[in-house]
Amino acid sequence: MVRTRFAPSPTGYLHIGGARTALFSWAYARKHGGKFVLRIEDTDLERSTKASIQAIHEGMSWLELDYDEGPFYQMERLQRYQEVAQQLLENGQAYYCYASKEELEQMRQQQLAAGLKPRYDGRWRDSKKTPPAGVKPVIRFKNPLSGYVAFNDLIKGKISVSNQELDDLVLIRSDGIPTYNFSVVLDDLDMRITHVIRGDDHVNNTPRQINILKALDAGLPEYAHVPMILGANGERLSKRHGAVSVTQYRDDGYLPEALVNYLARLGWSHGDEEIFSREQLVEWFDLASISRSPAKFNPEKLHWLNQQYLKKTDSNRLAELVKPFLSRDDCNFDQGPDLIAVIDLLKERVNTTEELADAAVFFFRQLEPSEELRQQFYTLESKTILSELLKKLIQLENWSRDAIHQTIKETVKELGVKFPKVAMPLRVMVTGEVHTPSIDAILELLGRDETLKRMTIQMDKFMDS
Repeated sequence: MVRTRFAPSPTGYLHIGGARTALFSWAYARKHGGKFVLRIEDTDLERSTKASIQAIHEGMSWLELDYDEGPFYQMERLQRYQEVAQQLLENGQAYYCYASKEELEQMRQQQLAAGLKPRYDGRWRDSKKTPPAGVKPVIRFKNPLSGYVAFNDLIKGKISVSNQELDDLVLIRSDGIPTYNFSVVLDDLDMRITHVIRGDDHVNNTPRQINILKALDAGLPEYAHVPMILGANGERLSKRHGAVSVTQYRDDGYLPEALVNYLARLGWSHGDEEIFSREQLVEWFDLASISRSPAKFNPEKLHWLNQQYLKKTDSNRLAELVKPFLSRDDCNFDQGPDLIAVIDLLKERVNTTEELADAAVFFFRQLEPSEELRQQFYTLESKTILSELLKKLIQLENWSRDAIHQTIKETVKELGVKFPKVAMPLRVMVTGEVHTPSIDAILELLGRDETLKRMTIQMDKFMDS
């Protein structure tokens, strides 16, 4: 059975790169009827936080990346790591190293001065020296001194590394905490992971991990290293380019299904399909279609994709997403027009639920036009025109969109002016804005009382000259 895992370090939020890795691992497991495991790699004691663990859970929950097993925490498995390290010591496949930080730094500086690649020189590998008193040793792995490590990466193809390029890595630090390369090997082994799908920043770790697995006479998982995500300018993805918390996209008004769709298309494709459901992703997903080249994060493309999903999303669901934004803007959406009707009118004009809320504000509280708009539209001519319209609207019995539209047309005809001469200042009066849906649709939703009240208030603010 296929078994994949997502293994973040809780040293920060769940970012775009991590979310895409989780998505690919999840999709591969779902495609093959396998299991998706969540593991929290929390051995970095200085940087791991409960807040980061919560952020990881929150982000995965929002994206609906449900896991079948876990979460497993490495700090709860310390005894297992130490037992296996002891086993390797007894088998002569590991050894105690007593080199101090100062010695290691001096060794590093000497190698750099000689133009050599910095690496541990094996000074305690077969040493017969008496261990220095009072020094807590680390446990190092005896990496093979000859031969090659070769594996077939399911994305990058064949990779081969000489063992002479690899030094004796630390398995257990002096404080008893395992290193990443040791703990991840035992975790994947114990959790029976068949496919390790992760970022290609780990590709250099894989030969080291394979050697440890071979020393344990363990089978190897398949490896698939996903190229990194770059900013639109081709540089490493930064916060400025979109490398923010996944939950920040939620808070900014994106839909989870839109972000999942977009992340799936970052480096993977199925023909020319741009918009597809989660079910289609699972049906189509394969590792062979992941590009070997880095993907570029394009915020505009995500914006467009989110808009496509917004248009098709049920307005009742959108209403619940919009309410927090409206509350933040001091809007009482329990008073005023029906929120669902407002959303139906606006949702094809916006890109995010935050924009949807911004566009809906004027329905729930009157917005004062800017001075610039007042200068442009609150003229003596407009006042005369809108006074006539106001009289007609007061007398209008059937407050419907069609009737309102007909009333505006009659005013236009009687006064011999063009439609915008009426519609534009009217729009500014009742909404405080110039870019809105059709004015007759707005007035219908606002209702007779609110429309007439706003017009009356604003008529007194028109310029007299």
